Amino acid sequence: MPNTIQQTVVLPAPPEKLYDMYMSRKIHAEIIGQPVIISRTADSSFRAFGGMIIGRTLQAVPKHLIVQSWRSRDWKQEDLDSTLIISFWPDKDGGRIELTHVNVPEHDYEGVNLGWEKYYWKPWREYLGAKEGGSRIRKAA
Repeated sequence: MPNTIQQTVVLPAPPEKLYDMYMSRKIHAEIIGQPVIISRTADSSFRAFGGMIIGRTLQAVPKHLIVQSWRSRDWKQEDLDSTLIISFWPDKDGGRIELTHVNVPEHDYEGVNLGWEKYYWKPWREYLGAKEGGSRIRKAA
């Protein structure tokens, strides 16, 4: 049965900048340390981690919302594509990212859930030059 991941992270940059960083092929790649294909155009291809993650940008509301389909190369053919919804909000400590990742296959739930911190939030904090403790992560149950 597919699962849903919900996470909230606060990073030391305005939400508009965080949105632009995620949607920039160059900066997104610098953050995760792997080539990225991404576009702000609806129904455009998305690839990250050498094709380990593939999908499409389904909707992009400038500076505020990104909706993507995601699929891991390791998922079974019968696994549904997951849907990633990321919204960007102001926070007293910078920008708050609220993430909802729907239809994550049970067999990869733990890896994807932990992967957000390992492959996105931690490197993003480091990219922004945040000092230890300079951002907060909140995970919804």
